[in-house]
Order: sequence, then C-alpha cells, then structure tokens
Amino acid sequence: MPERKRIALVAHDNKKNDLMEWARFNRALLAEHDLFATGTTGRMLEQEVGLQVNRLQSGPLGGDQQIGARISEGLLDFVIFFWDPLEPLPHDPDVKALLRIAVVWNVPVACNRASADFMISSPLMFGEYDRRLPDYSLYEAREVGGQGEGKGPEEPTPPGPARR
Repeated sequence: MPERKRIALVAHDNKKNDLMEWARFNRALLAEHDLFATGTTGRMLEQEVGLQVNRLQSGPLGGDQQIGARISEGLLDFVIFFWDPLEPLPHDPDVKALLRIAVVWNVPVACNRASADFMISSPLMFGEYDRRLPDYSLYEAREVGGQGEGKGPEEPTPPGPARR
C-alpha cells in the first residue's frame, strides 16, 4: 500500500451527513490521498467539503460494484463505508458483495465513524504499508468438473443401464 492511499468513501442516504461531518473534520488528511466515491456522496464531498473526488456511479446504479471491482484489481487501499444497518435497501446484495470482496482481498473497511477515526488516525496512514494479500493460487488452480466454475468433480457414470 503506497504512502498516498487510494480511499473509497461511501455513505447511505441516512449516513451522508455523518460522513460529510467526518470528512470536514479530516479534510486536510483526506486531501493528501486519492479519493473515490459513489455518485451523490462524491458530489457532496466535492461541493460541501471541497475535496477532489473520483466519482463513480451511484450505489444502486453499480457504484458499489465499481468499488468492489477496483478492490479486486488492487486499485483501492481501503474503504470508509458509512452504511445504515436499520434501513432495508434495494441494492443490499451489492452492499454485501462490496464488504465481502474487501474481506477477500484483506482491504481495511470502516463501517462507522469510530472505526473510521481509528483507521485514519493510525500511524500506518503516514507511510507505506505491506498489506498481506491472500494466496488464492490453489483456489484458482483447482480442478473443476462440468461446465461451471465452482462445481465439484462430476460423479462418474457407472457402466450398464442409465441411472434414474
């Protein structure tokens, strides 16, 4: 992880004001890094906080998945995602997929203000960090039977009459 971190900032509607307040408080530090954000959150960070942001699609339109893709490509270093655990969302599977892919690739995730405060104030923010990447070579090289990835080996067909 380079000294200049690539940080994704995401907030659900009920948490956007919390994220804006947090970003204002941490504006000077955030300005030293490359920021990425989903649609409305990115616009608000630019207009209300004055930060330069690489804006992606809105979360429900694929922004959460764009962040997940960047994580799997090694293009993001950590995620600050103020999500609302009390509000059911139509794109909830996308949110879970984003959080899952961050864990798969050992990318730090802050899901609330306290964890974001701890992450951004860590001494690890101020230099390079050797983030351990999981070794998925055995997973990638596994034998798969049938047509689809992830299927186990097919059961051999016994000689003789067809099975029912």
